Amino acid sequence: MTNRLRHYLIRYARQQAGSVSYLTLLQESELGLNLDISHEKSRLNEMLAEISTEEHAAGRPLLSCLVRVQGSKGQGDNFYKLCERLGYGEWRSLKQDENFLKNLIKECRAFWLEEANYVQYALKEA
Repeated sequence: MTNRLRHYLIRYARQQAGSVSYLTLLQESELGLNLDISHEKSRLNEMLAEISTEEHAAGRPLLSCLVRVQGSKGQGDNFYKLCERLGYGEWRSLKQDENFLKNLIKECRAFWLEEANYVQYALKEA
């Protein structure tokens, strides 16, 4: 399930600008999770954190930056707390910095639009 989510986000980064809502993410990636069930929503959050932690460890951009909280243009506290754990800075400061998320999304899209990166890191791990 985590691999399916990762590959969806990579394809999204290559095809779309901006970010995707949780609901659209679930529908289009066909994960079969229900956001109305708290432990299933928590599972999705855990998978997103796991993917971004692994991507960060490999020196690649955080894919979870592409997923926005429903009814919001940005991320929730959990995303910024993850960024803090990964060494980006204090989460409240990151959340207040309007350019932080925009830059992460821009870097993520640029990385995955680069064909060499896509071939080396996305297709190999399919």
